[in-house]
Amino acid sequence: MTTLLALYRRPEGGDEALAIFERRYAEEHLPLIAATPELLAVRVRRVTQPLLGDREVFLTCSMEFADRAALDRALASDEMRAASRNLREVAPGLATLLVLEDDPDLDTAASPAVDTVETTVEERP
Repeated sequence: MTTLLALYRRPEGGDEALAIFERRYAEEHLPLIAATPELLAVRVRRVTQPLLGDREVFLTCSMEFADRAALDRALASDEMRAASRNLREVAPGLATLLVLEDDPDLDTAASPAVDTVETTVEERP
């Protein structure tokens, strides 16, 4: 699995600028992203509490692709190019984009410390 992760910093201009960004992001940008070929899933999340690092990041969007080749084909598509042009209008200078790939060795190293089996609250001891 390969993820394209977008981190968005809060726009300058207070609540009005934030409202404009959020409206345009939802109405203009996300529909363009949704039309991207080979996109498996999109998840938009609001940052509720920054604990370390850039405290101006307030929104993230993760876009999942089967692998790096699928992401590369998506990035070359007309749909993603349109989304990129729109992003420069909606969020000029506000976005950081990162490509994330699974790291099996680090996942294995983390496994002893983390319960990787999902359980419901009722099933927990």
